[in-house]
Amino acid sequence: MNKQNLTVLTEFILMGITDCPELQAPFFGLFLIIYTVSVVGNLGVIILTKMDSRLQAPMYFFLRHLAFIDLGYSTAVGPKMLVNFVANQNTIPYNWCATQLAFFLLFIISEFFILSAMAYDRYVAICNPLLYTIVISQRVCWVMVVIPYVYSAFLSVIITKKIFMSSFCGHNVIRHFYCDSLPLLALLCSSSHDIELIILIFSAFNLVSSLLVVLVSYILILMTILRMNSAEGRHKTFSTCGSHLTVVLVLYTTLFFMYLQPQTNHSFDTDKIVSVFYTLIIPMLNPMIYSLRNKEVKGALHRIWKNWHALPM
Repeated sequence: MNKQNLTVLTEFILMGITDCPELQAPFFGLFLIIYTVSVVGNLGVIILTKMDSRLQAPMYFFLRHLAFIDLGYSTAVGPKMLVNFVANQNTIPYNWCATQLAFFLLFIISEFFILSAMAYDRYVAICNPLLYTIVISQRVCWVMVVIPYVYSAFLSVIITKKIFMSSFCGHNVIRHFYCDSLPLLALLCSSSHDIELIILIFSAFNLVSSLLVVLVSYILILMTILRMNSAEGRHKTFSTCGSHLTVVLVLYTTLFFMYLQPQTNHSFDTDKIVSVFYTLIIPMLNPMIYSLRNKEVKGALHRIWKNWHALPM
């Protein structure tokens, strides 16, 4: 074994989104706006659904956790990416890289199962409305949120520990703008077969199981809606699912585009483009989708705005 293989890494170099100097300033401004809107939007959803008495239904409980998750994984990636646009050298300490990967995995895995919990909530509300308050009780809501968090934390720790306890070959240039599992695996000199198998199995399980819950829920919802006699009733019922369905379609379409590429066409450059979308664009879009398509959320915003203006100056 040569000296390079014995090198102890203390930091990694992130290649970033682009290496063109003339694009650094425009990209910094663009992604600063995107990240700021994402933070304001998701914090706004969290505060709004916590404070407004009319937004205490289970649907908004799950929405609050979705906003927290979106805020979590965009913050795990966004600030460091913004710093790298203006820094001379895009380095990240070894331990920070491990921490970034762990938190990113925790939040992105949690998102799948929170979205499936929201789909199940809509199924019960539409298909079994008389049992809704019993089936989706506060206790059940917490169970449907806590289990995904615990599972995601466990899986995140396992993958991060497996990667960072392996041997790196002294190469520390990560072909990405944050510490992601696949670019890190490319730097290992020890066998990564076991880690790749773990990631493959659990990624498939997470995507398929969560999507299956969503699909089954919406198939049953659609069957219930089609049995309704009133066209207005069908439209009103389906509109309650519109925001959630839009969020699901955007996220899963992005991820399937990334993971179902032919191996011959797969590249880290494509991964970076898709990763920008689901780490920064989607967390910005989600609160907008729920705010613009949801009358109750818009009503709560209007009430807060009205009360704020009514305060004596």
